[in-house]
Amino acid sequence: MYRFLMSRQWVILALITLLLIPTMIRLGIWQMHRYEMRSARNQLVSDALHAKPVPVERLSAPGHSVTRTEKYRTVTATGTFETSEEVVVRRRVNADDEVGFHVLTPFVLTDGKVVLVNRGWIPATGVQTAFPKIPAPPAGRTTVTGRLMADETTAASGIKDIKGLPDRQVMLINSEEQARRLGVQVLGGYVEQTAPDPKGGSPAQISDPGSEDAPLNYAYMIQWWLFAAAVPFGYVVLARREARDRREAAAEDARTAETAETAPANV
Repeated sequence: MYRFLMSRQWVILALITLLLIPTMIRLGIWQMHRYEMRSARNQLVSDALHAKPVPVERLSAPGHSVTRTEKYRTVTATGTFETSEEVVVRRRVNADDEVGFHVLTPFVLTDGKVVLVNRGWIPATGVQTAFPKIPAPPAGRTTVTGRLMADETTAASGIKDIKGLPDRQVMLINSEEQARRLGVQVLGGYVEQTAPDPKGGSPAQISDPGSEDAPLNYAYMIQWWLFAAAVPFGYVVLARREARDRREAAAEDARTAETAETAPANV
């Protein structure tokens, strides 16, 4: 009855089935790992954002590389903005995907060291090669609060570090590069300012990092494993249907032959 399974067509179908099952299982495992990674990242970000603010000097120092557990930690810094050494970071977008600049201002701490403060986003108006007009930060000694961020690199961000840009324009926020430019000690990483609010809402402060959609990866994991279970089930269903069709065809042939044998001969 099932000898047709040894035919070329059904052997190929069986091989495809055997290949699909482990492939779909592996895809489900990959989605599981993505779910675990994204969930862990979301937990790290949440823990960092809700941690008690600490002075930036407690987490960073000149030459320090901000770690995964330090990233997004709320930090405070007391000192003065050095607007004469301010630069803008090109090709940055706001929440509405409008292209503009991030404003990067050196912030001189009370001990003379510098921490880079990303004050937020301003629109790109006029000629891209011209230095944009930037609203001034608070004058004199002030305390800023923000999220500690790691230095940007091309490898991590995918942003190409183009050289030969117009004066006071950069592509990446990197404390080592700014330390060489300024000739002073600069704390590793930088601070995304969240307080005090800028006058008139400009520069527009950068919103909190959103959480990655880990449940979507969990749904994909379940989906792939259901597919893996459905493939052999589908193969069995097709084989049983084929056997049934062959039985019915054989029975029909038998009835036709019997009818032909019992029919009276033509005179």
